[in-house]
Amino acid sequence: MDGVLTPDPRRRLPGRGAWLHPALECLDRAERRSAIPRALRVTGPLDTTAVREQLNVAIGARETPASDIAESKVDPS
Repeated sequence: MDGVLTPDPRRRLPGRGAWLHPALECLDRAERRSAIPRALRVTGPLDTTAVREQLNVAIGARETPASDIAESKVDPS
């Protein structure tokens, strides 16, 4: 689709890509500076909704509190 960014977390899709740190602040900065269209050598605005959703999922998975993980373990005693 033209004008829509597609996340490729497995790095398998053909074509030109652009790297982005997995942080929403980096996406915000890239949008403000028009860095993504420049990196991809395209003109016009790009829809970053899918990338933003992918980052939210990735960030949410990393921010799982350790206490939740510990409670899910079975006590062997």
